[in-house]
Amino acid sequence: MSKNIAIIGSGFSSLSAACYLAQKGHQVCIFEKNKNTGGRASQLKKDGFTFDMGPSWYWMPDVFEKFFKDFNHKVSDFYTLEKLNPAYKVVFSNSEISIEDTPEKIINTFESIEKGSGKALRNFLKEAEDNYNIAIKDLVYNPGVSPLELITPQTAIRVGQFFSTITKKVQKKVKDPRLRSILEFPVLFLGAKPCDTPAFYSFMNHADFSLGTWQPKGGMYSVVSAMTSLAKSLGVAFRCNTPIKKIRVDDTGKVLGITTNTDENINFDTVLSGADYHHSEQLLDIQWRQYSEKYWLKKTFAPSSLLYYVGFNTKLQNITHHNLFFDTDFEKHAEEIYDKPQWPTQPLFYANFTSVTDPNTAPEGCENAFFLVPVAPGLKDTKEIQDKYFERILKRLEKHTGQDLEKHIIFKENFGVSDFTQRYNSYKGNAYGMANTLLQTAFLRPKLKSKKVKNLFFTGQLTVPGPGVPPSIISGKLVADLIDAS
Repeated sequence: MSKNIAIIGSGFSSLSAACYLAQKGHQVCIFEKNKNTGGRASQLKKDGFTFDMGPSWYWMPDVFEKFFKDFNHKVSDFYTLEKLNPAYKVVFSNSEISIEDTPEKIINTFESIEKGSGKALRNFLKEAEDNYNIAIKDLVYNPGVSPLELITPQTAIRVGQFFSTITKKVQKKVKDPRLRSILEFPVLFLGAKPCDTPAFYSFMNHADFSLGTWQPKGGMYSVVSAMTSLAKSLGVAFRCNTPIKKIRVDDTGKVLGITTNTDENINFDTVLSGADYHHSEQLLDIQWRQYSEKYWLKKTFAPSSLLYYVGFNTKLQNITHHNLFFDTDFEKHAEEIYDKPQWPTQPLFYANFTSVTDPNTAPEGCENAFFLVPVAPGLKDTKEIQDKYFERILKRLEKHTGQDLEKHIIFKENFGVSDFTQRYNSYKGNAYGMANTLLQTAFLRPKLKSKKVKNLFFTGQLTVPGPGVPPSIISGKLVADLIDAS
């Protein structure tokens, strides 16, 4: 039977769910708080510069292909992809290492730095590929309803990998601290420290080294535009600039619909929230919330971020599309995010220059720069704090490029912890959702289906399967299947 469904938010998970639900014959309307679709994957255009404001890494291309294939399309029907070479560069205090575009090249790079590490990496990547095939084919497309979803013949023989960690696994493979950092880096996308992330998640190294790093022409917002266009073609309606004030529930515990910020009551058979999970539950009267404040406070959240969007009126030297500045103490920064939350002493940071590979994202002779400094969620930031950290990372970038860059800044816009809270209703201003630690994996994450309210569902990076763009797209499919079957 066709349902009339409201979706709150228009991020990747919401857009994915909307497409699948519309394809199944349901009437779907997306309500977006902000003026454009995309949620955290929004876009900033200013003075001829174009920036992705959120996700900037295109990994796991097979997940995107699978999504569009489900609607008899290909990725190429909507946007053009370029495989980056180098995929990214890692800057250390006295050296730098470029990660190229094939496993063989990367293996040779490792071997040139540490004798024997090439063979170790080859074996590691074989195991990572096996884990990837198990994770993507057997695990992540499960809705997180039962622990039995994790028990398969393949996972049974790898049970030890769920109780070991990425750090322990990496330390057995390589000794050079730089190579260890590179192997541990991909799991940062899961929002937790490598020493707290199960070794099974080495499948992220397969995504990194074997599947490669790609760039959609025009930026990641091209993917948002593609999914929005697909949704509209399937009949999905959109209402932007429409924050939701309340999810209405009747006395029997059945969802009635939503109330907008203008006190407009709209009835729906089903409500799906792709907004921040904690915020979504605040839209309910307290008796209908599944999770208490104590529950949320005990959870390990992925970092928040200080973000900077900067336009330079000159080309920068010695940079690539993606740049990781690991030129300070990795462990110290991780401790200041997770163990003793505080403003970091000397943070690692990420610098993204899409104008290196896509000149259309900056005026001729200019460079666009997107900087990200991971910080603990829940910190109280100010413009003064944000500017202080920008000065610190700019000095390190100037040292790396050998250029005096401050005088070449045309404009700079900041986006901090408080902005994540204000713009995206993000719990504690987190940027990536809930970390994928052992006790926050699969059925141990917040549920896709409300246990208290009939016909109320959730999707996105705080629920199954976890943080990141591909998992969010998968989350949309999972919840759509649950709604269709309900």
